[in-house]
Amino acid sequence: SSTMSFSEAEVQSARGAWEKLFVNAEDNGTTVLVRMFTEHPDSKSYFAHFKGMDSADDMKQSEQVRGHGKKVFTAINDMVQHLDNSEAFLGILNPLGKKHATQLKIDPKNFRIICDIILQLMEEKFGGDCKASFEKVTNEICTHLNNVYKEEGW
Repeated sequence: SSTMSFSEAEVQSARGAWEKLFVNAEDNGTTVLVRMFTEHPDSKSYFAHFKGMDSADDMKQSEQVRGHGKKVFTAINDMVQHLDNSEAFLGILNPLGKKHATQLKIDPKNFRIICDIILQLMEEKFGGDCKASFEKVTNEICTHLNNVYKEEGW
């Protein structure tokens, strides 16, 4: 369905959890991408300029990896600001999903991977409660992205 059902309390705790990670958006975004590229090397194939980078250290230093990490975190941050407004939330998510499906042709499984790594990082840094309060957000993001992909014929 296209409507999200977050209670006011869920919205507040999800925003609180995300805020802790977003404070260091570039570093944490970079950590998430580097983990994805390291643990799922096939995901690197979408980024022509990351292909030659095998070491996590090289990736961490890369302006492009850092830039994209920050971009990913900024997009999620925009969505988190609209958890209480489905229309605004989907207004951010849908064009993003469409672009990744049609232009970039990114396998949608990578969104789940990124979300799982974000949850993992939250748990490591801030504990299980923090992770738990953000889990529903990542599920919504992945569900809606998958819907966009289906509409685009994936």
